[in-house]
Amino acid sequence: MSDPSDFKRTMATALSTIEQLKRNGLSPYPRHYELMYMYSAGTNPALNKSVDAILKLRGTITAQELQEIFDEHISQGRIGEKIEAISDKIGYQIDNTMSLLSETAASTKDFSAALTRSRSDLRQSGSADDVGNIVHRLTEATSKADSVNQRLAQQLAEARQHIADLQQNLETVRYESLTDDLTTLANRKHFDNSINRATREAVATGDSFSLLMVDIDHFKRFNDTYGHQTGDQVLRLVALSMKQTIKGKDIACRYGGEEFAIILPNTDLIPANIVAEQIRNAVMTKELVKRSTGENLGRITISLGVSSWHEGDTPAEIIARADKALYAAKRGGRNTVRSENDPDVINSEKVA
Repeated sequence: MSDPSDFKRTMATALSTIEQLKRNGLSPYPRHYELMYMYSAGTNPALNKSVDAILKLRGTITAQELQEIFDEHISQGRIGEKIEAISDKIGYQIDNTMSLLSETAASTKDFSAALTRSRSDLRQSGSADDVGNIVHRLTEATSKADSVNQRLAQQLAEARQHIADLQQNLETVRYESLTDDLTTLANRKHFDNSINRATREAVATGDSFSLLMVDIDHFKRFNDTYGHQTGDQVLRLVALSMKQTIKGKDIACRYGGEEFAIILPNTDLIPANIVAEQIRNAVMTKELVKRSTGENLGRITISLGVSSWHEGDTPAEIIARADKALYAAKRGGRNTVRSENDPDVINSEKVA
């Protein structure tokens, strides 16, 4: 029978959670509810500290800020738990297989000893009964060794399949740890790893790469007007346009909020500008329809900034130039592309 006091406490936390969601204008998505439930219950002090800091600053918290807090305080812990569980299972399979290998080695040693003893006995045997006994003993030893070997073969086949399944699980966990849930693009962690790797490869080979920084025009106003669900739809639409435009080893990432980044390996500035224009056009040609009402909300536009790796560049310097170009594009009227070499980028300071 359930504890009445526990029921009351749980219901009070649930009601507080719903109130928090209403107060902040947040849709009751499972992830939003879970995070705010943990906040209301006070079970994760670090999470509460992050939420309180934002509430103290502005009084409300956005869906994007909730996502970032979820990634920091909940998702990473779960990924660690999944990896630990998979590692334990792999260890179990290895222990079982090693144990059976030891048994097989012992069985092989016994069989070898039986052969040696039988050979000696055959030399000294003087009757058919003696030979029959020796053959019977060899038959038993052979049967025992064969049984152990069959068990080993079956265990190895099962272990091979189990480990293959676990490797697939690890790959799934790895994908989850590097993917943005909302857009299914690479996440910020993946971006940081990728641009560091691209820079190292450029230093080693001398082959340049380019970076596109992308920002959705007037996203906050759009989000405030139509709500977070439609805002999420916009983010997915832009992400889809990127995925449909880029090719091969290009890496599209959600950089943060309504900002994206695309790494173009082995691509110089001019072809990178062409890709940027293709993405801008791909987004602009799509009409957004509000799912809940069927209302046509018009077209979304984006602004893009482009930079390329120069000898001696750090990742931070490449990002800074693309970011500066992006802000020049927004300052120049939005729905446009600017590159690091454009005069209004070279002669300007970054402004919000």
